[in-house]
Amino acid sequence: QVQLVESGGGLVQAGGSLRLSCAASGRTFSSYDMGWYRQAPGKERVFVAAIGWSGSTSYTDSVKGRFTISRDNAKNTLYLQMNSLKPEDTAIYYCNRQPPVYGWWGQGTQVTVSS
Repeated sequence: QVQLVESGGGLVQAGGSLRLSCAASGRTFSSYDMGWYRQAPGKERVFVAAIGWSGSTSYTDSVKGRFTISRDNAKNTLYLQMNSLKPEDTAIYYCNRQPPVYGWWGQGTQVTVSS
């Protein structure tokens, strides 16, 4: 069983930056593809970015050029650097495997971007 704990969210003005972290415990995640997902108010949870075990990355179109996903396997930690934030980035952000595993969802971290 893997426990994922997201942190780093907060309230930021449009154009600002945040760095999210996802700490994994219980089992190493170095061999897994990992991803970030987000759920805006009243909407379904959607894919944001993914990073393979080898370091290859992919992003949804709306965050390309603004967000950067990375990982530190020695620390069992996943990161999401978010720059040039927009109000439409407001959501709860979650980490999970890519594709996601139902039992791995954590509580998420709230990101709110004011205009």
